[in-house]
Amino acid sequence: MRVSELFVKCLENEGVEYIFGVPGEENIDFLEALKESEIEFITTRHETGAAFMAGVYGKLTGKPGVCLGTLGPGATNLLTGVAEANMDKTPLIAITGQAGLEQQHKKSHQFYDLISMFKPVTKWNTSIRDKDIVPEVVRKAFQQAVSEKPGAAHIELPEDIAELEVEGTLQEPWANKMLTRALDKAIDDAAQAIDEAENPIILVGNGVTRMRASEPLRRFVEKIRAPFTSTFMGKGAITYEHPQNLQTVGLQEKDHIVCGIDKADLIITVGFDFAEYSPSAWNPDGKRQIIHIDTQPAEVDMCYPIEVSVVGDIVENLSQLTEKVNAREKMAPFFEKLRNEIMEDLAEHEEDISYPMKPQKIAADLRAVLDDDAILLSDVGAHKMWLARYFHCIKPNTCLISNGFASMGIALPGAIGAKLAFPDKKVVAVAGDGGFLMTVQELETMVRLKLSIVVVVWTDNRYGLIEWKQMNEYDRSSSITFENPDIVQLAKAFGAEGMKVLRAEEFKPLLERAFELEKPVIIDCPVDFKENVRLTERLGNIICSN
Repeated sequence: MRVSELFVKCLENEGVEYIFGVPGEENIDFLEALKESEIEFITTRHETGAAFMAGVYGKLTGKPGVCLGTLGPGATNLLTGVAEANMDKTPLIAITGQAGLEQQHKKSHQFYDLISMFKPVTKWNTSIRDKDIVPEVVRKAFQQAVSEKPGAAHIELPEDIAELEVEGTLQEPWANKMLTRALDKAIDDAAQAIDEAENPIILVGNGVTRMRASEPLRRFVEKIRAPFTSTFMGKGAITYEHPQNLQTVGLQEKDHIVCGIDKADLIITVGFDFAEYSPSAWNPDGKRQIIHIDTQPAEVDMCYPIEVSVVGDIVENLSQLTEKVNAREKMAPFFEKLRNEIMEDLAEHEEDISYPMKPQKIAADLRAVLDDDAILLSDVGAHKMWLARYFHCIKPNTCLISNGFASMGIALPGAIGAKLAFPDKKVVAVAGDGGFLMTVQELETMVRLKLSIVVVVWTDNRYGLIEWKQMNEYDRSSSITFENPDIVQLAKAFGAEGMKVLRAEEFKPLLERAFELEKPVIIDCPVDFKENVRLTERLGNIICSN
């Protein structure tokens, strides 16, 4: 068999269901081999969209999503989505074609050193320059992608190597149980520090949902009766309805939840990554000690002084720690009062019928229509901040917010990956008009695959998040406005259904109808982003009570 055929058999052996990508001259031998495979190749309209689809698929399933590009511009187009997956700790395999070995010592058509180019945005990458190493390379790439902390791996396949005849023995996948329990002393020291603290608070990060540690976390927080808050990427680890849940942190430096952190004498971080929310934003003077519970040691940071580091399997370590700590009867009165203030604040404008719609109202209506296990993907922009704060999650991995690499354009193609991973769940992508048009071409992919996905576009003809920052910093904005096409007609041109919200009261019924149609639907939803600056001003005037 050819090397390309062996490569495909190795991918089958790893349980790959889909490969997302764009065909090119230097990967046609690989595509020919795929014709005889049960792996489905999803032809996308751009390589960045392919990588976004693979990344979301990988995040939701825990299995590496796979994307493909040719050499040169095909490979560079993959880079953004690969970097997104790697920084957001999502398992992904990127495969690129490459010029033949005989051309790589000189300038040649579309040739760049892709190994050097992908190295900074992957956990591991290599070029297959020997036909006999294919099984080892593929096995190692998958092993690297799923091992803690997960990320992206990249394999380059030169076109002349792909065509060679080879005999190969597959490397059998093995269970990736590399994490161990923390030392007993670390568990004991952490339990003692928690017992001695008067006002501990828990910061929940991406690792909790990634490691499926929600249930052990719930038992832990209920035993010590400590309040907890989540980063954007830890959102939904425990239902928003839990009486100890102070909701999401990270919108800005001044917020109700920050009052809770200021009151704490010990911060317990669980599955937290610095890329999610810099410690300088919530412990700027470095005075509050940290108990770090994660799969890996923390980075060194003056604002992250670690009292105890509990490293290893988060599920196992939380379970052990829960057994060791003393039970508390109730949450401190200050935190109970703060929880009530937060929930009252978040209920603001839920019934507002002004138009254009207020962000708070859109988030509330989305929650009202969606099932508990429906999947919402947020793009990057001003709407991301509102959804992080106001869209309530009931179950883990039902609200995906990229806040590591935070690339605009991820929501629409990402929704395709989500729907393929969970075809029976409702999937909605929420994007601003800026991010939506960055990857709108993948709407054709969605229509071609007949996927019932709803895309809600918050329209205001501007890059709203940047304007928000400009207004806060300079009290004026510049270079952020643009004009949109008719989004309803644009959707119909692609073969999708298009709708526009003309009154606030229409949004919820339109959303319900959109899911009933069981086809791709785009909803143009004008939004009043004047609320951005109003929220900043209101939160800036918060006085933390005792």
